[in-house]
Amino acid sequence: MPQLEHVSWISEIALSDRPHVGGKGGSLGELHRAGIAVPRAFVVKTGAFERFVQTLEQQAPVRAEVQALRADDLDSIIACSKALRARLERAPLPPEVLDEISAAHGELCGEVAPVAVAVRSSATTEDASDASFAGLQDTYLWVCSAAEMLGKVRSCWASLYSTESITYRLKHGFPEQSVAMAVVVQIMVDARSAGVMFTRSPTTGDRSVITIESAWGLGSAVVGGEVTPDRWVLGKITGDISVREISDKLTEHLPRRAGGTEAAQVPEERRRIPSLSDAELQALRAIARKVERHYGRPQDIEWAVARDSGDILLLQSRPETVWSQKQAAPVARAAENPLAHVMSIFGGRR
Repeated sequence: MPQLEHVSWISEIALSDRPHVGGKGGSLGELHRAGIAVPRAFVVKTGAFERFVQTLEQQAPVRAEVQALRADDLDSIIACSKALRARLERAPLPPEVLDEISAAHGELCGEVAPVAVAVRSSATTEDASDASFAGLQDTYLWVCSAAEMLGKVRSCWASLYSTESITYRLKHGFPEQSVAMAVVVQIMVDARSAGVMFTRSPTTGDRSVITIESAWGLGSAVVGGEVTPDRWVLGKITGDISVREISDKLTEHLPRRAGGTEAAQVPEERRRIPSLSDAELQALRAIARKVERHYGRPQDIEWAVARDSGDILLLQSRPETVWSQKQAAPVARAAENPLAHVMSIFGGRR
């Protein structure tokens, strides 16, 4: 397979390539290298974004417009965001970028029948262990045509300039020149069930358990909070299920024939039955353990069970940040007199 300038296949990517393929792209490539099943995909690299922005900046500034903003000037941020997003979404792609993305999409989908893809933002600053940008950029599901895919790539790039994303970067002092966007173009999984799992408890931080949340249909309903998912807590080593909460799942996200997704009512007979079998729970536990061992730290994982085959595929894995950041923080402020801590302990006993 010839080396391309603006596109990389998942099989060619490792986590160390994150500066060029973003957080999601690097994670998917790393999972593939670790022998974890992920959907077939390619990544539009940050170099394509840089080329696109350079073309735009020949007419008017992009990054300098954002860098000049103040984090507390929300009105100016909103106005700047609206103008920049409109520019990026309607601007034509540079010819060399257009050609590579179109060719990769054709190879990914084949020529037998239209194949739906997910077009997912993969910013270089997201999913880092010390700062989570997850959810600040856009994802588009069930994109059915090449023309629509190209438009969604531009929309993903434009979402780097959403009000929320600009505000986040300004507040955290990220220089605009270091911020770039890759885009993952990934075969859609027609999910029977989907959800998330955590290799440590998200509520207590317990590293001896795996928490799994699941609902019917695409995982967007779980991630977006539109359904109360089923929830299980399993012993990481033993597999014992200590918590089994089966919810009344009223809604599921399903693909539309014309593209995109829609929220549908779950039929009465499926609403209160588990969206995963015990065998699938144990398979997910084994995958979660393998992923955590590979990365060497707790993970927050998105997964899906394919409707037709029952195969489990991972859609993303990112470092768990909430409890990791709590543990990194000092448990107490240093005292000038080290005996003060001892004195306070004995002073509290009556």
